Amino acid sequence: MALVRWEPNRELGSLQSEMNRLFNTLYNSPTSARNGAVTRRFVPSMDLVETDSHYVLKADLPGLSEEDVAIEVVDNVLTVTGERKSETEEKKDGFRRVERSFGSFRRSLRLPEGVDAGAISARFDKGVLEVSVPKPAERKPHRVAIQSGDTAPAIEGPETA
Repeated sequence: MALVRWEPNRELGSLQSEMNRLFNTLYNSPTSARNGAVTRRFVPSMDLVETDSHYVLKADLPGLSEEDVAIEVVDNVLTVTGERKSETEEKKDGFRRVERSFGSFRRSLRLPEGVDAGAISARFDKGVLEVSVPKPAERKPHRVAIQSGDTAPAIEGPETA
């Protein structure tokens, strides 16, 4: 009988590889087949960057125009929705392989309390959407002056009789 040394790091690496494979099949799995061509779900890549005065959301939306994208803010949630249309080409003979994904997408981001939705701006240039969200003004504490007992006004309340 051969003695096999147990290496926990190798086991963790194997577990991580299996989990990555599982998630890759979930998110990269084909969603439909049309005319024998398999299509994949379109999920745009997005980055969120914080500057001194703004939060900046950048989304890669190749092949889309401003008309294909909508941005709205409801209850402090910024939502970007859109659709990349399928480019269908009928081929009767020969081999066809489609790797580009298409379809509708929806990505949401919760904004901090106090963000002025009217001050949010967006621009679209060369397939990149950039949404600029101004940071809310910091709430400063309000200092309450304390008066001495003989100079303080009397607090009047409901009379009890």
